[in-house]
Amino acid sequence: CGKDGNLIKARHVGKEGIGFVGEVRKVDTRIVDSLVKSGYIPVISSVAADETGQAHNINADTVAGEIAASLGAEKLILLTDTAGILQNYQDPSTLLTKLDIQQARELIEQGIVAGGMIPKVNCCVRSLAQGVKAAHIIDGRLPHALLLEIFTDEGIGSMLVSSQYQN
Repeated sequence: CGKDGNLIKARHVGKEGIGFVGEVRKVDTRIVDSLVKSGYIPVISSVAADETGQAHNINADTVAGEIAASLGAEKLILLTDTAGILQNYQDPSTLLTKLDIQQARELIEQGIVAGGMIPKVNCCVRSLAQGVKAAHIIDGRLPHALLLEIFTDEGIGSMLVSSQYQN
C-alpha cells in the first residue's frame, strides 16, 4: 500500500543520474488505519508516486520513520544486520545502547555513524522530533530480536530517545 494505495506521496530529489529517487512529501494514514482496524497487518512498499503519478523509490527506513510519526506511533523499530549503533563499527562490544537526538547528531558529525547507518539514524532522529517516543535499531538476524528489544529491560540494540524522554 505504498504507491498503489497513495499512502505515501513522493517528491523527486532532483539529483541527476540517479533515476526516479524521491523523498516523502506526505503520508496519508487512512489506508493503514483501515487495514489495521480490519485485522490486517499492512506490508508497505517504499515506492511512492509524485504529483504526476511517476513512481519514485524512497529509502525504506525513511518511509518507516515518516509513517511512524504520521501514525503517532509510540516506537519505531528498524531491523538491520548489525547489533545497532556501534562506537567502532568493527567491534560489536562497542554497542551504544541509549542515546538522545543530540548525541546521535554528534555521532554523524564525528563520522562514527557512517555509510548505511546514516539514513537509519537520521530517520530515527526525524521521527523522534515528530513525536515518536523511542526509536530502536536492532539486529534482525537474531532469533526473537523484537521480543528481546521490547520485553527486556536492557534490550539488544540501540535505543534513541528525545532529550526529554523519561524511563
